[in-house]
This record gives sequence, C-alpha cells and structure tokens, in this order.
Amino acid sequence: MRPELDEPTLFRAAELAVDYLRRMPDLPVREQASLGDLRAALRVPLNDAPLDPIDVVQELVSAAEPGCVQIQSPRYFGFVIGGSTEAAIAADWLTSTWDQNAGGYPCGPSAGVVEEAVGEWMLDLLGLPPESGVGLTTGCQMAHFACLAAARYRKLAETGWDVESDGLFGAPPLRVIGGAHAHATVFAALRMLGLGSNRTEIVDCDDQGRMMPGALARILREGEGPAIVIAQAGEINTGAMDPFPQIADAVHEHGAWLHVDGAFGLWAAASPKLRARVEGVERADSWATDGHKWLNVPYDCGFAIVRDCDAQRAALSSFSGAQYIPPPVQDERFNAAWVPEFSRRARGFPVYAAIRALGRQGIAELVDRCCDCARTMASALADIEGAEVLNDVTLNQVLVRFRRDGVNVSGEVLRAIQDDGTCWVSGSIWEGEPVVRISVSNWRTTTDDIRRSAQAIANCIAQAETRRFAESTTTSDS
Repeated sequence: MRPELDEPTLFRAAELAVDYLRRMPDLPVREQASLGDLRAALRVPLNDAPLDPIDVVQELVSAAEPGCVQIQSPRYFGFVIGGSTEAAIAADWLTSTWDQNAGGYPCGPSAGVVEEAVGEWMLDLLGLPPESGVGLTTGCQMAHFACLAAARYRKLAETGWDVESDGLFGAPPLRVIGGAHAHATVFAALRMLGLGSNRTEIVDCDDQGRMMPGALARILREGEGPAIVIAQAGEINTGAMDPFPQIADAVHEHGAWLHVDGAFGLWAAASPKLRARVEGVERADSWATDGHKWLNVPYDCGFAIVRDCDAQRAALSSFSGAQYIPPPVQDERFNAAWVPEFSRRARGFPVYAAIRALGRQGIAELVDRCCDCARTMASALADIEGAEVLNDVTLNQVLVRFRRDGVNVSGEVLRAIQDDGTCWVSGSIWEGEPVVRISVSNWRTTTDDIRRSAQAIANCIAQAETRRFAESTTTSDS
C-alpha cells in the first residue's frame, strides 16, 4: 500500500516555522546555547527503531533553535548576510516539496525555464550584457569557480591549448592578477582550478581597498602571456568599488579577461541612486554575485555570469559522454551546462519568487534603505567617544575602531556587543589592527533597528569602561 501523507508533521513544521519568524525579531541575535549544550542535545545515540516524524521535528526544533544565530534578524550585521523574504521562504518550501533535480531538463522542465527567466531578469537588473550566460551556484565561491573556469578555457584556447581535454600539464603559463584586498573565496576558486593561490600577481590598493589602475597597467605591461584580472565591486570591509572604467581600459588594451567579484556590491547597479558607483562594470567578461546577500533569498544561492556563453559551457558542461542522458531538443536548458554541479537543488524557484514579489522598484528600495541605514549607523557611532569610523560609507558597510587611552579595545567591545545580543556585528583586521565591521543587508532593517543597535553599542562601551575602572581600582588597592 502507498504510505499515507503525513499531514500532521508537515503542518506542524509549518506552524513551528511561522512561530519562529514571528518571534525572531525580538529574540537575542546571538545563539543561546553553548557548544556543550548543543552536543548534549543533538549528538544522541542512533536509534534502532523508527520514531514518529512529528516527534522528530519537534525535538529537532527544541534542540537546535537555541544554537541558531538569528541571521534573519533586522539587527544582524555580520558577514554581509541578508535575511529571506516571505515570498522566497514560501517558494523554498515548495522547492523542497517538488524536489526537482535542476541539473537536467528531463528531471525538472519548470526548473530549467525558471532559471532562463531568472537569468534574463538578473542581467536586466544589474545592467549586464544581455547575451551573457547565467548559472545558479551554491554561493559566490562557486560562482568564481565557474567564471574563472570559463576564463581559463578561453584564454588558453586563444593560445591553441584545449585545457578541458588536455589539462594544465604542459599548458602555456596563465597569469592571474588581483587586488591586494581580493576576497578569500577568489583564491579558493583559483586553487580548485589548478591556478594556485600564491601565483596571483597582487596590485596595490588605496586606503579604502580600491585597486589602483596605474599599478594594474604597469603589472600588465611588465608581464607576458594570457592573463585574467580580478576586480572587486564592494570591498568586504569598506564597500568601496574598484575604478572599473580605468581597469577595463587597461585590461582590454592588454587583451586580458576581466572578472568582477561583486558578491554584494554588484547589486548597487539595481539602484538608480547608486548605479553610478559601478559605472563601467558592464565592460567586464564575467561577474560573480550572491542572492543570499542583498536579494534576501535563502541559502544557498550565487550567480555565475559570463559574457562568453560558449566558454562557460565548454568549461562546465557535464553532459559530454553521459550516454543515458538524452540530448537537448528545442533549446531545452540543461542547468548543469552553466555551473559545476550536476545534480542540484532547484534554487531558481526562490529567486524567481523574490524578484517577482519585490519588482525592480522593491529591489532598488531595499538596496537604498540598507545604505541609508549604514550611514545612520556611522553617524551614530561617530558621536561615541573613542569610536572612529574608518571608511567612506558609500554603500552598506561601516568599519569602526574603538580606542580608550590610546589603546585599541575593538576586540573587547566586539565581545561585549555579541554577548549583549541586541545586535550582532563581526570583527575584522584593517591596516593590521582589530576593528569592528557592520554590514547592513537585511530587508527587515529599519532606522529604528539602527538606533536601537547604536544605543546598545554605546551601553556596551560604557559597561566595559565601568568594568575596566573597577578592575584597575581593585588592582591598585591590592
């Protein structure tokens, strides 16, 4: 007999999810359980007999929720993480229900057509060449991998070398050039592609982390051979944009490939107010960005966008030699031809729902509001004694250093803020010193959340001062 649909478990899971979302904005943003607590609750002996699914779901919620950081919270400002809109969450639930394998068209025709639509919308929103190929990845690291694989293929093909058939053994040397502030995921992708993380030629950056085009032009002139240049839309600490017009001029003069890491900053192109900050980015050859940042769709979601569709498919398609897979007919889209993964989740459905629900104007408003909130936060922090905002707040990033009596106490302040739980911010290193980094990427964040968080930060600093004074007095008395 066919098993009956377990409606009570599904409805209970939906109730628990809605209940969490309702409570989440008022929860402490930090986790409430220690590592020991979580291991005790979750690392239980494997059961022999089946358990009632509804009991499993309820036990999982009870055990796991105390260890959840509320990254959906409007006061989560760490690691450039967005929340998830309700339309995207609902579509993600349906994605799990439909359980389509989005790699091949026969396993999910709707998933293929949805990704066609999403790709067209993305190119329109970001002002990128309409002929570009778009593939959905797990995140920006694999988007870099996909884009740089296409770049590797094309630049070596121009020398007469087929890297996909013959590998890198004996291949002509391929230069990779990037800014001194290039993100770690870029170097991870280079490692996986056999291009190495230590062979990259590094270009000097200015005090905001922007690549200096004169230094890039000099490096290009001084070397020989096919080259890939990696620029950045949105430095991870400051949000600064590389000067794309000058970079594109230098790259194209040399005949190199220009790739842009636009994990979050590329979304400035979706805002009429901010579009000028990424002027010239459309002249690149490939772009990597995330959906689970500013588009506010659930994890995991990235976009690999390549102007040269033939190079993208040549480098990434998995279907060659798979005799059991029927060849595409009538231009069917096989999503696995555009990204590294063969079998994968149909992550296009939540993206489709998010873009449709927000529309062009809603996405622009979301980006603009986050940037406005970042400026409000920077202004509030600048009024706190000992706080120094280190970056030009031109996007959604605020970088601040805290000093007391000439001593950098940013690490101490960071721990106090995270322990307090009103908001969650992350730490970083800037010019060799610890700093606090605040990233505003959540569609729920309002100026009220910013003011509440800024006041909590000020209170944490005052409490740290009181504690430090008490400790110094105790030491003096002893």
